[in-house]
Amino acid sequence: MSNQPLKIFAFDVFAPGHLTSGNWRDAADQSFRYTDLSYWTDTAKMLEEAKFDGIFFADTVGYHDVYAGSADAAIRDAGQFPINDPTVLISAMASHTRHLCFGVTESLTYTAPYTLARRFSTLDHITRGRVGWNIVTSYNESAARNLGLGTQIPHDKRYDRADEYMEVVYKLWEASWEEGAVVRDAEAGMYIDPRRVHPIRHKGTYFEVPGLHLCEPSPQRTPVLFQAGASSRGIQFAADHAEAVFLNTLTPEMTRRSVDKVRAAVAEAGRDPRSVKVLALLTVIVAPTDAEAQAKYERHVRNVSYEGALARFAGWTGIDLSSVDPDTPLEYVEVEASRSMVEMFSTADPDRKWTTRQIAEFIGVGGSGAVIVGSPQTVAAELRRWQQTADIDGFNLSYGVRPGGWEDFIELALPVLRDQGLAREAYDEQAATLRESFYGAGQRHTLDDHPASRIRAAAVHAA
Repeated sequence: MSNQPLKIFAFDVFAPGHLTSGNWRDAADQSFRYTDLSYWTDTAKMLEEAKFDGIFFADTVGYHDVYAGSADAAIRDAGQFPINDPTVLISAMASHTRHLCFGVTESLTYTAPYTLARRFSTLDHITRGRVGWNIVTSYNESAARNLGLGTQIPHDKRYDRADEYMEVVYKLWEASWEEGAVVRDAEAGMYIDPRRVHPIRHKGTYFEVPGLHLCEPSPQRTPVLFQAGASSRGIQFAADHAEAVFLNTLTPEMTRRSVDKVRAAVAEAGRDPRSVKVLALLTVIVAPTDAEAQAKYERHVRNVSYEGALARFAGWTGIDLSSVDPDTPLEYVEVEASRSMVEMFSTADPDRKWTTRQIAEFIGVGGSGAVIVGSPQTVAAELRRWQQTADIDGFNLSYGVRPGGWEDFIELALPVLRDQGLAREAYDEQAATLRESFYGAGQRHTLDDHPASRIRAAAVHAA
């Protein structure tokens, strides 16, 4: 169990509405400025001044159209719609910061590995190694239809395909270019030594990529790899590939069971289970006193749209509860969307049956993560309990309104967290990359027990 300061990432989306339903209805909310680049660069500067580890962007290339067979409820509540591409924000935010890191979601179902490898090498160069990729296989039927698949690839097959996808991008990032390939020898008339750039010659079940990676090696080569699938197949994938796992949460005790499963799977895959960092989704509503924080939370609850919350749930899970009695308990069913979300509200806690109404109330503020409400002292005590009970390394911090939710956390809770050793005082100036922030200065590349490192080592040996 770690006693280190918690890793703290702001959790956001390039859209006016994310997890909290109706946040845009609050007079203090600035989410309508999501298309204003200065909003994002100001947010980046605020987070860096507060010594956050980074900002983690969710993303989807679909929309929530399962509830009542229509996207209307999600559209009315700005439920992750409209949504822009977060990767284009990173260069601007990075140019205003030196230490803040960026986790960015990108679906490997809808982006060719050759294209994705180029995109993340570019981001890694531009940020000087401060980028991570949140690997998703996508759950959304609307994305499948609009991107030419007709219907979603079955859940486990998506992960089978993803395993080969990772092999391809590892080869591109780690094996195509040797160190020192860029020589810039003016006298010899050679910018790059072609003997040190190699085609990967990949031909597999799902992909054929014969050629060269388009980008020279970036500071990390392979970006830090995040993964958020908590189904049994998702955990297996994380055990093989993830450097950080992002978990939805209900209670510290239930989260601990998921953490233990992840760490056991990582060990079984032959990797150090403590090397995989676990981040929990949490929303903190903080005010000077517990009573004021509770009043603030209740204000957020009043803004929640019942249909908007259930439209999100339907989109995440593929389960339409629009015609279900609000007080009917949810039972587990196999879905091709987010199985971990269904498990969370059906089988994860054998002592509780969630009704439709309770699900809407829970996810209305903070989405699929627990909400901590209280004074700075209460928040600190709860976060320590999460660290010790759930064995987490940090959290993705969602919000009731933005950027006000983070501003309150920074002003009120962060000083107490620092006093108690739960948050760091300063950045490590020697740890310039995201991977170094996880593993220490000098560790820019994946650890030796990671599959990307094995591909790199094999390429060096072959050269």
